Amino acid sequence: MLSPVAPYADSAAVNPGSSRFHRCQSGRQNRNTGGMRALLFLLLLAGLADEALAQRESLGIFQLWGAFREPGRCYAIAEPFRSPRPEAWRPFASVGYWPGRGVRSQVHFRLSREKRAGSAVLLKIDGQTFQLIGGGNNAWAPDRRADADIVAAMRTGIEMSVETRSSRGAFVRDSYRLRGAATAIDAAAIACAR
Repeated sequence: MLSPVAPYADSAAVNPGSSRFHRCQSGRQNRNTGGMRALLFLLLLAGLADEALAQRESLGIFQLWGAFREPGRCYAIAEPFRSPRPEAWRPFASVGYWPGRGVRSQVHFRLSREKRAGSAVLLKIDGQTFQLIGGGNNAWAPDRRADADIVAAMRTGIEMSVETRSSRGAFVRDSYRLRGAATAIDAAAIACAR
């Protein structure tokens, strides 16, 4: 995590007596306190932004999949290579781990469109089809065994697609390539096992 003070740790600005910016000039003190306050505010703001970014750690990009660790969870994630134009959110497929909750290899899909109530959500991985559950723009495996079966198919598969009907009745298909999925899933699992 980057602290707002860290950029100045090795400089003379830490010791006001040794910095030319804090010395008297022509017998009068430098009164540019407004500029210094603005600079301090910007540094503090940058430090807070860095702190927020530091909470997500990249574990690696593995071809078309990425793996990340955040406080309390790790996950492998990918965006579809083909889907309807996204609405207010970006669709994705992920496999997550929450060690504190005892959850391992949980599959989650953010659909490119909100699904129609009562509409089935089907996941197709090469020649296999899995029924998912969900609501709104989210879909999951119905239980842990289905999660395990889906992750096993993802590890050896080439492509997968999630299909449903949108809330407007249109057919929706989000398609993913699985190159790098197994490695990203392993990276997430290992990171949360520590």
